[in-house]
Amino acid sequence: MPRRNRPGRDRDGRAARPEPGATSGWAHTESGQDGDWLVRTVPGSHATKTYRCPGCDHEIRSGTPHLVVWPADETGSVADRRHWHRPCWDARGRRRPTRRW
Repeated sequence: MPRRNRPGRDRDGRAARPEPGATSGWAHTESGQDGDWLVRTVPGSHATKTYRCPGCDHEIRSGTPHLVVWPADETGSVADRRHWHRPCWDARGRRRPTRRW
């Protein structure tokens, strides 16, 4: 009987999880008037949920490429991450967020 391979599983039969940052790239640091930020690009193929952009207050629908941004200092946590459209993030110095978090 031929052998069946199960890709994406480890020896115990559990689904293997990719390392954080491996699927959508590592974060890089960006500095601006509002401080230092860690920025990670999320390609459309990995965007599976709908988020609200704090720059324009519009939805970022699943499948839309966007950015995940959080403070670069040690006080930033998962709760501080925000999902932005790229143009909204680039324009944050010229205009303030339209929504209170």
